[in-house]
Amino acid sequence: MLTGPFLERNFIGSCNNFNESKIIMLGMPFDGTCTNRPGARFAPQQIRIESIGIEEYSPYFNTNLSDLMFYDAGELELPFGATEKALNTIEKNTDEIYASGKKILGIGGEHLVTLGTIRGILKHHKDIALVHFDAHTDLREQYLGVELTHSGVIMQIAKLIGFENIVQIGIRSGEKEEFELMYKHSTLINDINELTKFKDKKIFLTIDLDVLDPSIMSATGTPEAGGMTYKELMRWIVELKKYNIIGADIVELAPDFDVTKASTATACKLIREVLNIL
Repeated sequence: MLTGPFLERNFIGSCNNFNESKIIMLGMPFDGTCTNRPGARFAPQQIRIESIGIEEYSPYFNTNLSDLMFYDAGELELPFGATEKALNTIEKNTDEIYASGKKILGIGGEHLVTLGTIRGILKHHKDIALVHFDAHTDLREQYLGVELTHSGVIMQIAKLIGFENIVQIGIRSGEKEEFELMYKHSTLINDINELTKFKDKKIFLTIDLDVLDPSIMSATGTPEAGGMTYKELMRWIVELKKYNIIGADIVELAPDFDVTKASTATACKLIREVLNIL
């Protein structure tokens, strides 16, 4: 028997007991429908490794990660070339998390993984809303003839919960038809006070990291100029603490595109803060 001690391979501050936890961190290493730069499937592993370099303490919420009682369940084994099977695996595990009375923090992976999570949550919560941070509309009906892609994930979710239960923040790229759809349904918001439309809703929060400007977040599959600063994003996150957040995910980090690892470190800090609003 080796005496160690050994380095921790879970996200910093996680607890060791699933049953005693309140939040389950679940890695979703899938990028099988990537339309530009692949590599988001490597994010969950790299995030866990890089998390050792951040502090447990959140100056935004005056808490330590170890106080939050979250359990790092590790990474799901998802098939590269079988999209529906991957989504079904995510759905099944999400169902089990909510059947246990807990909340999920999904770590992607590409944005399509959110669809599997929403499918699982809808088995337990019917009246839910989606708060969507992204550079892209993600409202395509199909991409190259394929319906299930990361570029159409919000369209697929809208078919399940309705456009009236979706708000989108930070959007600055998409097809003309997608923007027209946003304007038609008034999903795009710019004022933080517009969140009040969901004050009585159960909210799932999904953050595509390309909502941040590429000067901050270069390691993503489809970077778009003109994005938020980290402080601007955190202003929204702090405000969302006032709402009933029943789950969240953070997606689209492609860590190998930033050799400095600054993008991955930024993702880790954002995960720390999102854990605080669950």
